[in-house]
Amino acid sequence: MELNTATFPVFTRLAGVIFEKMKNSVRQVAKGSGLFRVEAIPSNSGETRDYQEIDQNQYASFKGQGAQSDRARVVLGYNKLVTVRRFSQDIGITYEMRRFNKYPEVVQKLTSLAKMAPNKMELDLQHRIGFGTATSYTDKDGQSVDLSVGDALALFSTAHLLTGTATTYRNRLAGNPVLSKGALEGMERLVTEETLNNLGEKIIMPFDILWTTDDPSTVNTALEYLKSVAAPDFANSGVTNVYQAKYKHVKLDLVATTATGAVDNTKRRYWGIASSDASDAHLGEWEAAHLKTPSDLNAGEEFSTDDWNFGVRAGWGIGIVTGRWIKMSSGDATA
Repeated sequence: MELNTATFPVFTRLAGVIFEKMKNSVRQVAKGSGLFRVEAIPSNSGETRDYQEIDQNQYASFKGQGAQSDRARVVLGYNKLVTVRRFSQDIGITYEMRRFNKYPEVVQKLTSLAKMAPNKMELDLQHRIGFGTATSYTDKDGQSVDLSVGDALALFSTAHLLTGTATTYRNRLAGNPVLSKGALEGMERLVTEETLNNLGEKIIMPFDILWTTDDPSTVNTALEYLKSVAAPDFANSGVTNVYQAKYKHVKLDLVATTATGAVDNTKRRYWGIASSDASDAHLGEWEAAHLKTPSDLNAGEEFSTDDWNFGVRAGWGIGIVTGRWIKMSSGDATA
């Protein structure tokens, strides 16, 4: 069917097919990485979600003969209140595009529209890590975004607080080295020595993700360590690579960007490890990305411009409760 003979209802159905196909083709790395817990929020269930942690002591106590059993110590941890934010973008399919059969231009507009909300969500998720050394930032729309975790500190800190003890823990590697064997072992030392519950007890947490930016040197180093059969820093092929398949590599292409999505070379060597099992980074989807179509009134045509206007609408909220499940180095050798 030629575009200039398509009726409004037929074109609307076509637009919906193109939109859904392209939306589903967008690769959302951070969303599907295991770094974030994704929750679909039901309609009419409020505009906020409160994510809370509760800890209790890990070890049973001695019970003497006839003695009363000790009760477990339960302590409230931190919480993070997440509020939905809505996002949108509109396009116009002009009269000339329809009348003169400019089908490629129409498809390109609808394709771009379908990608905008998923792309924005991915940018927001990766900025939680890229701006993770701060407690807030101003996004591309001039909106202040709260990045603090439950203890009111930045996601990556050298002195995270606990609710049941004065002990603190760090999840930012001292010296902030670039990715290397020694640096990775230092990161793993953070896991063994600086992963605590709110009573100050060491907790065992499986770290299974090695995340990096898209810096080629950092990415290649990560792949060498995870995929080499022999240890990459030894010539002897008989030396076992202990890191082979130990972690899943997650390449976050938007971490090293500014609030507007431009390149930010100061973050290009960010890297770290994380636990998908213990992550308390939450993505709540109140409104899945969907196509908004014009009204049937006047065949969907805007009176003044003769355009058929289409839009994308979506709504989500992001919040991180603690920093215990993720470790990082900025890779810039700062103290």
